[in-house]
Amino acid sequence: MKPAIWKAWAIALFCLTSLFAVNANAANEFAEAKVVLQISDPNPFKQTLVLNVANNLVKHYGPDRVAIEIVAFGPGLRLLFAENANTDRIQSLVGNGVKFSACANTTANMGKKLGHPPKLNKNAVTVSAGVVRILDLQKQGYSLIKP
Repeated sequence: MKPAIWKAWAIALFCLTSLFAVNANAANEFAEAKVVLQISDPNPFKQTLVLNVANNLVKHYGPDRVAIEIVAFGPGLRLLFAENANTDRIQSLVGNGVKFSACANTTANMGKKLGHPPKLNKNAVTVSAGVVRILDLQKQGYSLIKP
């Protein structure tokens, strides 16, 4: 291919990627409510509770009018283990726009104890530190809820 064609493809790809990034950020920017839910407890009751809260928020506001991120760290990371009993509920919430973040520090420490890194839910996005992610979201106008 000629350099001009490569350049045109690169510009088109950049524009398309930027459009998706703007749309994703616009959805969060104009959400009626922005909520970060903390899960740092291994208790299955607490795991169910945090998922229930997320579901109730989606039902109340609608998936297009609320931005929700569940941040798991410490023993709460177990919610995002691939074999967790809540996998189907997590998938359903992801379908409604809920995001799930997994703490890399916790993942590394659990890996040392387990002898291998824990396999995480395919919907979990790894963040450097769960607490830092919560602080960053609060700076973006998110309200912290610790069910």
